[in-house]
Amino acid sequence: MKRYWVIGLVLIVLLALPLMAACGEEETETTTTAAVTETTAGATETTAGATETTAGGETPTTVGGPVTLYLGGTFALTGAYAEDCAAVLAGFEDYTKWVNENHILAPWYTDRTIPGNITFELLWGDDALAPDKTVTIYEDLKSKGLLVERISGTPQTMALKDLLIEDQIGATCQTAAPAALLPPGNIFLKNPILTDSLAGAADWFLESWADTSRKPRVALLTADSALGRNLDIPEMYAYLEEIGYEYVGAQFVPQPATAPPTTQLSWLKENNVDLTLGAAVNPTTQPTIKEAVRLGMGPDQPYKITFCFGEPGHLQIMVPDMGAMANGTVVSGDMCAWEDKVDGVAFANMLQDTYRPNNRNTNIMYLDGIVEAMTQVEALRLASLETNPAALTSVDVLQKGFWQIKDFNTGGICANNLTYGEGDPQGIEMVRIQQVQDGKIVDLGSRPIKRNILPAAK
Repeated sequence: MKRYWVIGLVLIVLLALPLMAACGEEETETTTTAAVTETTAGATETTAGATETTAGGETPTTVGGPVTLYLGGTFALTGAYAEDCAAVLAGFEDYTKWVNENHILAPWYTDRTIPGNITFELLWGDDALAPDKTVTIYEDLKSKGLLVERISGTPQTMALKDLLIEDQIGATCQTAAPAALLPPGNIFLKNPILTDSLAGAADWFLESWADTSRKPRVALLTADSALGRNLDIPEMYAYLEEIGYEYVGAQFVPQPATAPPTTQLSWLKENNVDLTLGAAVNPTTQPTIKEAVRLGMGPDQPYKITFCFGEPGHLQIMVPDMGAMANGTVVSGDMCAWEDKVDGVAFANMLQDTYRPNNRNTNIMYLDGIVEAMTQVEALRLASLETNPAALTSVDVLQKGFWQIKDFNTGGICANNLTYGEGDPQGIEMVRIQQVQDGKIVDLGSRPIKRNILPAAK
């Protein structure tokens, strides 16, 4: 019996040993701390997962798990806008790389930091200026998680405007169609709408009109496209006559021009037109000006006439191609020139030096791509201050992002800093006027937009 008792006691001791060892161990810490991204712009320390923000909209720098947010939208990479849109896409591509590597919004916005766990990716499709393709791409990218959008021109504006309102998605815009403000929706503009842009050019021309015996005669010379016909509305004629013009009529040129517009230009001569206003891209504007020079028409030609185009007429494309032949041509409502000594151009040059040193894109719409991409990132960044970025919705990005963008500095690329809000997607307040003089682009200053010239509701 004693032998069994000893065996039992030994078993009890052996079973108790693991428990005694466990009681002697220190408790193991299981909580992990997210890595902190150090900033040098006065960022305020926050704890992991905190939503507190600092004055001036600084971004909390403590990060969590990896989050991917998407930029981009539809691009008209086929058709009349192909060259411009390819440059816009290049700007998007390079800015996306840069912001992922540097985690700040722009070199002049070092306080607006991007948490290190957020990565931006670019999503896009070629809409070929076709409304049906635009809608298909929009729905596809939305299904992939794109919480923003971007628009190339008038057909895309018409195709997506109501959908963007219905889905509560904010969009940046390349060329500002008046439809974007009919009524104001979720398409956020960085350029004046085309009617306001050309109204600014008309104001500029009138300032130097010296013939007191008659009113200056104005006509439309514009693209035979949705873009160009934005100007062909009674409200535009009424504005021109109200400020002191005699409105003569309209002439339309194919876009792109399929032949020199000799007939249209001859009509201007026959009707003693002093100023033309139009909206067209360079594949239309350049053949038009070349033929005008051949016919002896222009500010420095025997027949005195000034040709004005709105953005996207881009003297920054015309002048390298045509030089002094383009003398006197005016473009209104555009971005700055490559030669301008502003932060935005310096940034663009740095991006190209870094990401495409042997394949630079000299089209001025590269700057547009930077501004649009930066605006989309700012909307996503601002929304992320209020909502966990992993849980963002398009409504968050619209209401807590786009609507909160105030006094947004584009580095001088746009004519003024951009301010948006609920029901106020216009952003731009000034019309920049540029003219070709001695084969160079000269900035003639900016004029305030007096009022929106919009077609009557149908």
